[in-house]
Amino acid sequence: MVDAQARVALDRRWAGLPERARVPEQVIGKAFIGCEGTHGVFPRCNFTCSPCYHSSDANHVRVDGGHTRTAVEQQMVLLRSTRGPHAHAQLIGGEVSLLDADDHAAALQVMERFGRVPMSFTHGDFDYDYLERIVLDEQRRPRLAKISFAAHFDITMRGRRSVPRPRTERDLDQARHDFCSMFDRLRSEHGVASFLAHNMTVTPGNLDQIPDTVRACRSAGFSMLSFQPAAYMGDSRRWRADYRSFSSDEVWAQVEAGIGARLPWRVMQYGDNRCNRTAIGVCFGQRWVPLLDDAEPADLQVRDLYYQRFGGANMGATAPALFAVKLARLLIRRPALAAVGVRWLSRVVRRAGGLNRVIGCARRREIRPLTFAMHSFIDADAVGPAWELMRRGEASDDTRVRAAQERLEACVYHMAHPETGELIPACVQHSVLDPAENRTLRSLLPLIQP
Repeated sequence: MVDAQARVALDRRWAGLPERARVPEQVIGKAFIGCEGTHGVFPRCNFTCSPCYHSSDANHVRVDGGHTRTAVEQQMVLLRSTRGPHAHAQLIGGEVSLLDADDHAAALQVMERFGRVPMSFTHGDFDYDYLERIVLDEQRRPRLAKISFAAHFDITMRGRRSVPRPRTERDLDQARHDFCSMFDRLRSEHGVASFLAHNMTVTPGNLDQIPDTVRACRSAGFSMLSFQPAAYMGDSRRWRADYRSFSSDEVWAQVEAGIGARLPWRVMQYGDNRCNRTAIGVCFGQRWVPLLDDAEPADLQVRDLYYQRFGGANMGATAPALFAVKLARLLIRRPALAAVGVRWLSRVVRRAGGLNRVIGCARRREIRPLTFAMHSFIDADAVGPAWELMRRGEASDDTRVRAAQERLEACVYHMAHPETGELIPACVQHSVLDPAENRTLRSLLPLIQP
């Protein structure tokens, strides 16, 4: 069930991880190649946020569909050749909805052509008409079978039409629900499915508002709720608070308070745990249930079997019926594997409250997948020296810079540079490379054309 090229790419990825990251729970190199993102394809944004991870020159660059399509394809060529036949890739830069709808769709199609599962990153402040124009061709037929969007909503953002200057996270709840409703309508009217993620930057000003946000979002239509503790990265003019006044544990505790459950993030490690935490689960009504619990030894066995048997399988690109047939054949040949799966499923049902409750939730359509994630970026003043030393093959004597080097060595999220053939960690891209790149783009794509 695993493509031979994907297996080679995974093995290469595993070998490239630092020794300390090659732990039993590590996902990278066993089941997942990592995330990919575009850069320099549309730097401009029409919001003013504090913090902002784009360089100060980003908003002096014109959004140009031709440039976007060309740059995306060049980056995908490198990603496909170095990271294998499939991966998850983010169409990210400034604000993706500033792209013309046809250019937006074309960029997604390019990514799909290179085996990527694309996700558009947005502030979510666009109308249904724009969404429909992305998905439908000139004959109003779907040109994309499924779309994925990650929408950013939080009080650090300025410029949203319905709430230009939100004072509390609750001020944004209606905008969050309206965003998800557009995709419900899209599926109802055109049969196009979607995957939606909610992103929230966390600062001292909204840390204690996380529980209310989780409760508001849990049934809105998002399949992932992601939290990013603010970092000193990007445009320094927009740094407003003491971002280091709280810990990652405090953020995670607030998320757990909102969902009313422990979120077992140690069952799977994505790169370095100082960068990423993830808990995958399902909501049965108002009860969130983990699919794998790090306190349950039998679940760790399931994880290990998944890595061994399905790691690298491109399940999302296989038709459900065909995948079911392949899975059935595997389980018939491996009855012991089937027994492990049945026991795992029974544990999930038990956590959900028993079979009768699960059946009741299914009848009421109250079963929804919901993953929680936290991504902690590295401050620019540590990334710069860490990257310079890494390029020279040197380890820093400074504790903070050395920690940044360790995290960059295990980075999950990379961006492609076709001009050098390199894959660059996202924190390096934003802290070290973006300023010069955007200065070049400012000349290439000036706001006022000559």
